[in-house]
Amino acid sequence: MAPFPAALLRPPDPARLPLPPAERPAAGVRLLRGAVYAVRPGFRPLELDLWLPDGTHGPLPVIVFVHGGGWRAGSRTGLGPRFRDWRPGPFARMARAGFAVACASYRLTGEAAHPAQLDDLAAALGWLRARAGELNLDPRRTVAWGESAGGHLAALLALTARDRGAAVAGCVVWYGPSDLPALPADLGTDPADPGTREAALIGAALADAPARARDASPVAHVTGGAPPFLVLHGAADSLVPVRQGERLAAALRDAGAPVEFHAVPGADHLWAGLPDDELEQVFTRSLEFASDTTRPAPRGFGLSPR
Repeated sequence: MAPFPAALLRPPDPARLPLPPAERPAAGVRLLRGAVYAVRPGFRPLELDLWLPDGTHGPLPVIVFVHGGGWRAGSRTGLGPRFRDWRPGPFARMARAGFAVACASYRLTGEAAHPAQLDDLAAALGWLRARAGELNLDPRRTVAWGESAGGHLAALLALTARDRGAAVAGCVVWYGPSDLPALPADLGTDPADPGTREAALIGAALADAPARARDASPVAHVTGGAPPFLVLHGAADSLVPVRQGERLAAALRDAGAPVEFHAVPGADHLWAGLPDDELEQVFTRSLEFASDTTRPAPRGFGLSPR
């Protein structure tokens, strides 16, 4: 009997898999829902949704959006609960502004600990590079954008992408943790508690694994070569105190990296308590930042240091 062909057991190459058929969720927008971007041994295939504008002529800049949920929950399908009733939705608006928008799922803390989540998002960047030609993308003009835990991961991705042979041109962080060792003091919680979201992320209580907690903190990876950052944080955030956003902005500023930071008055986590018109302003400013940092011939980056 001939030996079993081992090649049949190898996982498929996501860069060669057929793309999903295009949906039309809004006028002028195509959606490729559920494209497999990575296959991890012993784990379900990882997928992303890719929102694309119609009628474009040049390679598209890219927004990689990273969802929140405390690293243990959440979905790539939404920007957060305050945006659920937007019509058209926020991802469609980003696509209409001329972006390809990749919304990636990643392994949650019930499935794997840090740095698995960052590894997954780096793989998503690699998939976008590999398929840039057929999808008309310019991966050199990529902005990472995340909210809450996704803001933390977007910051880590932007700050470490160069070490992985990728490039991120800018980063938008909405109310994301940035300094895990300092988080218990900011919240008034016990760093020896193994039941926190942060402990689940690193696989141990923060007090028991300080090196791991530091490695999982964006502030530990800041250099003068960091891309431009826009950090927006609710001044009244009760889940991720605004001090976390301030620490990230300070670390970037101290390193000589471009950063714009705003503490949004009256806003709690997830932009709770923020009036609708001010929520619109937060989204618009973030999209403008993404456009400014991905221009083919940058005309400068306007900073408003805090």
